[in-house]
Amino acid sequence: MARTQILAAIKNAPSYISGEELSRQLQISRSAVWKHVVALRQEGYEIEAHTRLGYRLRSASPRLLASEVLPRLTTKRLGQNYHFFASLPSTNRTAKELARQGAPEGTLVVAEEQTAGRGRLGRAWVSPRNCGIYLSLVLRPAVPLGMAAQVTLLTSVSYCRAIEQVTGLKPMIKWPNDVLLSGKKICGILTEVHAEMEAVNYLIVGIGMNVNHQGADFPEEVRPVATSLALEAGKTVDSTQLLLAFLACLEADYDRWLSDGFGSIREQWLARAAGLGRPVQIVAGQRQWQGRLASIDEEGALLVTDTDGATHRVYSGEVSIRPEGGTGYDFGD
Repeated sequence: MARTQILAAIKNAPSYISGEELSRQLQISRSAVWKHVVALRQEGYEIEAHTRLGYRLRSASPRLLASEVLPRLTTKRLGQNYHFFASLPSTNRTAKELARQGAPEGTLVVAEEQTAGRGRLGRAWVSPRNCGIYLSLVLRPAVPLGMAAQVTLLTSVSYCRAIEQVTGLKPMIKWPNDVLLSGKKICGILTEVHAEMEAVNYLIVGIGMNVNHQGADFPEEVRPVATSLALEAGKTVDSTQLLLAFLACLEADYDRWLSDGFGSIREQWLARAAGLGRPVQIVAGQRQWQGRLASIDEEGALLVTDTDGATHRVYSGEVSIRPEGGTGYDFGD
């Protein structure tokens, strides 16, 4: 509590604020004030100390600390119950435990690093420290189970809109759960559902965002297919600004989906869809066939037209999709 008050006082001071004044305001010793300042510096705040003048904030912490995120949130629900960790095995795992304990809708778990991050179909998601944003949200939509898959598509649209606002870059969406720049992955989304009697109890939406990764931050085998916002923009991206923009976009899109259905989200998704009209190979178990990506339907299923002109609905988790010949985009999982 005292540390939060000290930070607020230093932030709000027009110039320097003395240790004596901080000590008086908080009714703690000047030694205690200094210890809190040292701790704030360790959290990434650049605080100048002058023997005669006191303390002055030179720059805020670049970390996604509650003290940096919560005062700037514009959302009503998403992110208001905020849980920040320097490191976690998996943000989805922690968010699921919170959801089971009754955490409200919008509960957000953010980690600077994941040691056991997962992608779709159980694949590992590389989550190095101080590079990306790794988060999971608890959502409790009162919708039928059949609508749950639409949340992944909705989330990808929201993240694209946030990227466009913050960086000016123009990402594309790879069905069902990835966001691309220059044909490479910058984001993966993993939505996990807890349902009873065909009704959604809660959803955990996990998102791994490649924000300020440099080439060496990716494992060698991933470098040909992964990129980051910093690599594409040619500059460091403000992670706090991006997180705030994403939460605002997601809450607006989510509320629109709850009130109006999937139609407007579908239009925005199609406007950013990667690979529409391209030839692909569908692999479902032992069966393989070729076709072209046509669209997504009103429920969010992928529509693929085969060589005979028949249109097939493809559902998330059933298939891997790759361009004919094995080159270009990977539309798999």
